[in-house]
Amino acid sequence: MKDLTILPKIRDSISYLYIEQGIIEQDDKSISVFDETGKTQIPISSLTLLMLGPGTKITHAAIKTTVENGCLIAWTGEESVRFYASGSGETRSSSALYLQAKLAINNESRIEIARKMYQKRFSDPLPKQLTLEQIRGKEGVRVRGIYHKEMEKYGLKWKGRDYDRKDWNKADEYNRAIAAGNACLYGICHSAIVALGLSPALGFIHCGKQLSFVYDIGDLYKAELTIPIGIEIAVNKPKDLERTVRLRLRDEFKKQRILSRIVEDIQELLGLNEINSKNFDTDPAAPGFLIGENSVTAGGKNHGDHHS
Repeated sequence: MKDLTILPKIRDSISYLYIEQGIIEQDDKSISVFDETGKTQIPISSLTLLMLGPGTKITHAAIKTTVENGCLIAWTGEESVRFYASGSGETRSSSALYLQAKLAINNESRIEIARKMYQKRFSDPLPKQLTLEQIRGKEGVRVRGIYHKEMEKYGLKWKGRDYDRKDWNKADEYNRAIAAGNACLYGICHSAIVALGLSPALGFIHCGKQLSFVYDIGDLYKAELTIPIGIEIAVNKPKDLERTVRLRLRDEFKKQRILSRIVEDIQELLGLNEINSKNFDTDPAAPGFLIGENSVTAGGKNHGDHHS
């Protein structure tokens, strides 16, 4: 088991693989998917996220191999536009999670991180006295402007984000393309967050959902990735819209080394580089420390035998 301090090697991994209508089994020291076309081996040791769509079956041995290689598994809906469940990440340390929780529940630090997220996307300065609600308001105005600007490139008018996941095909091609792209982006952000030992639920701008922090981080990259690419593809009206978006984003994620950027941005936003993980990822079964007695936050010996 890798230690938290070396987990950022995730930045060098392949972003994701989406599979549907196939059977996934262990194959030697890796895994393979079997479908009507035959057998395809999956480079699990360098894969970050395995997305399982409808019609997939996976064996216990394949799950074990996937987890041991530090790859997050997510069970998704058709074309990956719904998220149902996910597996666990690589680290067993809670140091990063403690820091995230501390920053998220403090109003001042929460606003400060929201400001950092805004500044990563937009160049205009934010007055220090702005509340979180005011920052969100300014962000909303800027994002709506991005939608309009991208549509104007093709002589079109943006009509707003409007789609119903329960009636997917009723939405126009632009909303479907952007939503499908965002689902892929969220999956990559989710895998990076979990691998770093953080909670997808503890957001700083979004809140109340199990993926709040995923939405926070995903928003950092929409203006340059999912919005322009989704609109560009929708304008050309491909036969398989969602699949075209997904494949194009896969290539763009690799080209822009998006995993590296996500990891670096999260580390910078939360100050993760200062964390000492105490190196107890070497024993995944160890329960950790006791609160109040040289605990995770203070450092000290492991009391695993006490809980045996």
